[in-house]
Amino acid sequence: MAEITATNVAKLREMTGVGMMECKRALVEAKGDMDAAVDLLRKSGKASAAKKASREAREGVIAQFIAPGGKSGVLVEVNCETDFVARNEAFRAFADDIAKKVAANPEAPLEADREAAVGKLGENIKITRHARLDVSGNGLIAAYIHTGAKVGVLVEVGAGKAETTAKDEFKQLVKDITLQIAAGTPHAVSREQVAPAVIAKEREIAAQSDRLKGKPAAALEKILAGVLDKFFQTYCLLDQGFVKRNSEVSVKEHVAQIAKQLDDEITIRRFVRFQVGEVVA
Repeated sequence: MAEITATNVAKLREMTGVGMMECKRALVEAKGDMDAAVDLLRKSGKASAAKKASREAREGVIAQFIAPGGKSGVLVEVNCETDFVARNEAFRAFADDIAKKVAANPEAPLEADREAAVGKLGENIKITRHARLDVSGNGLIAAYIHTGAKVGVLVEVGAGKAETTAKDEFKQLVKDITLQIAAGTPHAVSREQVAPAVIAKEREIAAQSDRLKGKPAAALEKILAGVLDKFFQTYCLLDQGFVKRNSEVSVKEHVAQIAKQLDDEITIRRFVRFQVGEVVA
């Protein structure tokens, strides 16, 4: 048995990109034989995964899983290096499986699954982020993955009565809201959810525009209020024009109409929207 030294362990790590402890274990199992240790790490998929881990993974997909009954749901982003792999059925199946595992256990160990996928697909793969929503009281969780799986949405819509959530009109509304979020890219449900700092910044930018210079104070306030209204119509889901009705009514107005039909109170409580590769603050 060849001597297992710190130098040999470091050399194996440099060759494979695998952690020090894994390299030491491989050398012990290979009785100090460097080539045999490399083979062991390659067979386990660790060397391949570690080497590829330094490569950028900017492509990928968004996947979802909704528990039976719509009481909880998960959204995940899984990245790879090329769009070719992102469109691969095996990669899509891997992402769907990760969503199911995270839904069953948010702390589920996923590294072994990731390394196996790297070995199978030959690219660096990252399980970048995930989000979970659980219903609070009466309501439904729904998800939508846009064509191409580059955008995904998860939303919670609440109702005052439990029986409302079983009605087709309510289910259709929830589905329509997911489509709205995917297309409209809102950042908050309502104006009340917008951080004061965000509003202050928009107000400051508007106030400093050339067209407002020299305006009387009273006129300035009125103009700024109008500018902020337009900002909210883009930034807030409830203020957006409802896409399915050609923006003739707002989302808030459409929700109110359905609520009146069902004789109940309906509330869009929260949502998550993922887009592949977006920079998250």
